[in-house]
Amino acid sequence: MAASLSTIVPYIVVRNTKKLHIQPSPIHVFAKPSQKLNTHCSNVLAKSALTNSPHKWVITPSAISSSSGTETSAMTKGNIDLLESVVVLDLDGNEIPISDLWKDRKAVVAFARHFGCVLCRKRADYLAAEKEKMDAAGATLVLIGPGSVDQAKAFSEQTKFKGEVYADPSYSSYKALKFVSGVSTTFTPGAGLKIIQAYVEGYRQDWVLSFEKDTRTRGGWQQGGIIVAGPGKNNISYIHKDKEAGDDPDIEEILKACFV
Repeated sequence: MAASLSTIVPYIVVRNTKKLHIQPSPIHVFAKPSQKLNTHCSNVLAKSALTNSPHKWVITPSAISSSSGTETSAMTKGNIDLLESVVVLDLDGNEIPISDLWKDRKAVVAFARHFGCVLCRKRADYLAAEKEKMDAAGATLVLIGPGSVDQAKAFSEQTKFKGEVYADPSYSSYKALKFVSGVSTTFTPGAGLKIIQAYVEGYRQDWVLSFEKDTRTRGGWQQGGIIVAGPGKNNISYIHKDKEAGDDPDIEEILKACFV
């Protein structure tokens, strides 16, 4: 979870005998963010120009996510064409065209909010728990995060993530896929409750990564998603776009797409 979100949980849970209520709370559960952090909380994602491509992109019916995330129908051919120019970095700093990650294989690709995010660490485990089933379907588990190679290495070492990890310092894949960003997608009752649940389960924010420039200058408002793609550069068979922080899709939908 972003430094801006995990720093303050603006909700408390009130129970009575019949209902569970979530209401605003003035209590700061975690450390108060610095003024310096707040000055960097603007969203600086640049608009990408659509490019014309002669290649045909294939989106199968299974691509539509019925989970709480946005649907594939909101994603145009122009959005997908932008992926052709996207380059990510492996843990050795080598540049790799993102579509090469699924050119010759099927891949489940998770896009983290940032490498220090507590909910992204929980999602990494959520996906890794089903890795044997993904392997049986011939699908490789991949995680991409907006940030530096050093941040990606730290995430990989800390979480012992079972899949491949790549960095996207320019956020270009997030722009191409039009993942949502903004304060309204970060500070929500659902996200606040999920942070509390993650902490209860033992997950922790990495504050060093959360307060590094790559995260601070973006404000920590970026949301991610999950795609299932390949084999073939132009074949995306499933996409889930997070509506808010911690918006995990049904794992069965992802596994179903792996076996298509």
